[in-house]
Amino acid sequence: MQYQSTRGSAPTLGFEDVTLAGLASDGGLYIPESWPAFTPDQIRALAGLSYVETAVRVMAPFVAGSLSEEELRELCTAAYGRFSHGAVTPLVQLDHQHWLLELFHGPTLAFKDVALQLLGQLFERFLSRRDDHLTIVGATSGDTGSAAIDAVAGRAKIDIFMLHPDGRVSDVQRRQMTTVRAPNVYNIAIDGSFDEAQALVKAMFNDAAFSRRFNLSAVNSINWARLMAQVVYYFYAAVRLGAPERQVAFSVPTGNFGDVFAGYVAAKMGLPVAKLIVATNVNDILHRALSEGDYSQGQVVATATPSMDIQVSSNFERLLFDAGGRDGLALADQMRGFEASRAMRLTNAQREGAAHLFGSARIDADGMTMAMRWAYDGAGQIVDPHSAIGLAAAREAALDPSIPVVTLATAHPAKFRDAVERATGTRPPLPARVGDLFAREESYAKLPGTFDAVTAYVAERATPRA
Repeated sequence: MQYQSTRGSAPTLGFEDVTLAGLASDGGLYIPESWPAFTPDQIRALAGLSYVETAVRVMAPFVAGSLSEEELRELCTAAYGRFSHGAVTPLVQLDHQHWLLELFHGPTLAFKDVALQLLGQLFERFLSRRDDHLTIVGATSGDTGSAAIDAVAGRAKIDIFMLHPDGRVSDVQRRQMTTVRAPNVYNIAIDGSFDEAQALVKAMFNDAAFSRRFNLSAVNSINWARLMAQVVYYFYAAVRLGAPERQVAFSVPTGNFGDVFAGYVAAKMGLPVAKLIVATNVNDILHRALSEGDYSQGQVVATATPSMDIQVSSNFERLLFDAGGRDGLALADQMRGFEASRAMRLTNAQREGAAHLFGSARIDADGMTMAMRWAYDGAGQIVDPHSAIGLAAAREAALDPSIPVVTLATAHPAKFRDAVERATGTRPPLPARVGDLFAREESYAKLPGTFDAVTAYVAERATPRA
């Protein structure tokens, strides 16, 4: 399998090089040159398989040429053996039509574990083949940071520098990052929003001298390997609800667009997806883009769903590229215009290419609270605020009652105890596997959100390329 950049001028690479690179050298994102296609019989054959075996079959085409099937199975077994539920991503029924896909049974209680536990294994396997050191730089709006740190803490040949917006993540999210005491882990709280943190990370990758000096790589969903791992649970859930004989819809609480783009990939591979519902909070750039063609950046509003407090969605570029006809040079011009003006209109081709599969909804704080109460009162299920945004959008969609609608439950409710308690009157306890999180000592740097301050901090501590 070969991968090309969404901006058309970076060299094509195999899976191993794409995984270690993260971002393409032309500033674009890597995407397969063509989508592997599964027949109905191949999808039907996934019925009854374990999560690991499902993962091996779904991901095998993407890693061809870099990993054997047996190597992939070994890595998946190690990654998903750390999850607290035997199904890894179990389904829970809410009513006759609505389901939750619980993605929070990993070590840091968030859906990011599904991909990042595997990515940590991939990094270690690929680095063992070469005499090289990797410097991971990432930005997090909450869950990516803790999941990435857990996945690579203490691993040889890797340093990780994780930026988060100071004061804009929950106390549990912050502590899951800042209490990890491993010599290769560096936490940075920046004065600014997640979008500003993400822009700093992109600027470091786009600084050729800096990225070459420290062999930068990414764990954000700009890294194709992370997105690839998320495709698996769409297949796993849909098959259990009757695919390929039955269509299934998914509602996805979305900030950076990676999780829902994985659903798009599953559909391109042949999974019968009836609709992908993009659920945003009041930071609604994706809803405006899909419903009106208006991709323009507004001011980030802090909400009870911090992982969705984003106004620039990096992975949306992959959809614009694929749905718009795969013209990388044209997309590069379009993205340069956006980066200069912070606004753009989707082309007719891009809007039409997305319209057949995607719907969207903007859910405010009241809608979120009502969804949390509905799940609790009607089905005895406590959901976190982000999952509640997805559930509210799913209930608004008014799809054919014969189509099951799966809302991706992206975080354990205990990560957002205050918001859950306000909505339901119940304060969810932290699972035992998190242990004494609030008794551990924190350690992190506070820096201004400037390129010079952050790069100086990284340069002083990172291991240069050999």
